[in-house]
Amino acid sequence: MPSLIEIRVLETRGSAPREAGTRMWVGAAETRGTIGGGNLEYTALKIAREMLLSGETQRKRKFALGDALGQCCGGAVTLEFTRKEAMEVEPAPAMHIALFGAGHVGKELARILARLPCNLTWIDPRPDVFPAGVGANTRVVIEEEPAWMVDEAPPGACYLVMTHSHALDLEIVERVLKRNDFRFLGLIGSETKAAKFRARLKARGIDASRLVCPIGLVKAGKHPAEVAVSVAAQLIALQPSVSAASAPLRSSA
Repeated sequence: MPSLIEIRVLETRGSAPREAGTRMWVGAAETRGTIGGGNLEYTALKIAREMLLSGETQRKRKFALGDALGQCCGGAVTLEFTRKEAMEVEPAPAMHIALFGAGHVGKELARILARLPCNLTWIDPRPDVFPAGVGANTRVVIEEEPAWMVDEAPPGACYLVMTHSHALDLEIVERVLKRNDFRFLGLIGSETKAAKFRARLKARGIDASRLVCPIGLVKAGKHPAEVAVSVAAQLIALQPSVSAASAPLRSSA
């Protein structure tokens, strides 16, 4: 495999486009990842290409973003350049999502999640509501007792509850709250539905403080696709930036 140059943000001071530890890789004609773009990245690319041509194996350089590069960040960044034979990176663990319900919003949300770095388990008792095809990261479960699937998810999973039945929604939410090792629990519905659920759960001695309802990063419209986009954005906000290893190689041309 042809050599490449790994560019690592070694340290930062003040405001900087990316944090220490961020890496990108530069080959003869392609790059992967980013250290923040702008003049900093453009200059780093030139250095990396010089090293590829010269055979140099390592270099370190400090940049004053405001004075030297004209970037408004105003901080300072130290970059380390190292010749590698291959990328040495472990992809970030995928988020595990259990989606209960294959109604209009569920279908739209599953389409979006199929293109994101996550593992999706999609549960509904009705076999005829699922589309003919799903994403490679999606496992469809047709289960007459969907609440049982709460226990199948790994610790730290995200649960999204949007079934065709309020009674079933409550059963699933209660089971997730009792499990208490989840990362996120979102219930589709209005403030009124949320208040009723919390009152019923409180009467059963269950703490519902971690239940998120209504769901969505922003208050979107009521169209299923709008709701789905808002919910997907809320999930994305829970996790760190996608690893550069999962980003496609791009041409430098």
